[in-house]
Amino acid sequence: MQILLFDIDGTLINTGGSGIESLRRAFVELFGCLPPDDIPIAGRTDRGIAREMFRARAVADSTENWDRFRATYLGHLRTLLPQRQGHVLPGVAALLQHLAVRDDVTLGLLTGNVAEGARLKLRHFGLDHHFAFGGYGEQAVDRNAVAEAALAEAQRTLNGAIHPARVWVLGDTPLDVQCARHIGARAIAIATGIHSKRELAQTRPDLLLDDLSQPGPFWRALDEATAA
Repeated sequence: MQILLFDIDGTLINTGGSGIESLRRAFVELFGCLPPDDIPIAGRTDRGIAREMFRARAVADSTENWDRFRATYLGHLRTLLPQRQGHVLPGVAALLQHLAVRDDVTLGLLTGNVAEGARLKLRHFGLDHHFAFGGYGEQAVDRNAVAEAALAEAQRTLNGAIHPARVWVLGDTPLDVQCARHIGARAIAIATGIHSKRELAQTRPDLLLDDLSQPGPFWRALDEATAA
């Protein structure tokens, strides 16, 4: 069984900016000021982004503030998702449909989104039913910890140990490749986010794609791994 762990934003979908805007609106609503514009978000966890926002504006990074912030963020996300011009990224729908009929793969998520945020985004675009489990940015600041959680969920879902060579992480940032290496998985980098193909190539992924609309190399690599 091959385990495919998908990132969400920039890999499967583009939300038209509804995610970051919801985070910013939640911060203003709760704490009365805008967070800085220069906080990095690509490949980061929601918990990590919140921590950076809190520190930048001297807001206590407490469990209470995080819980309030998360709930307020999700409320804004529910409102903004249908208002923004988001879309499923090229080739994603067809790839997931083809994977759905294979009995030698299991699909999961490895995302910096909190679990409910991931569900809202994927349900909005009609993709949520494809994924059996996930690792989420609920409490983890570091994406490597999310990768560990995703791997643990895969093991629970499949009722046993999983060989790292049969685990694949698909994402659009250098941090996706980094966290794949952290758990001993293969890495597929897809240049559909803010990072260029050249930037992603520097991370030395096992496979580098412009997008998922021409998935021939992906199918060949998957079939070779399955046959091995």
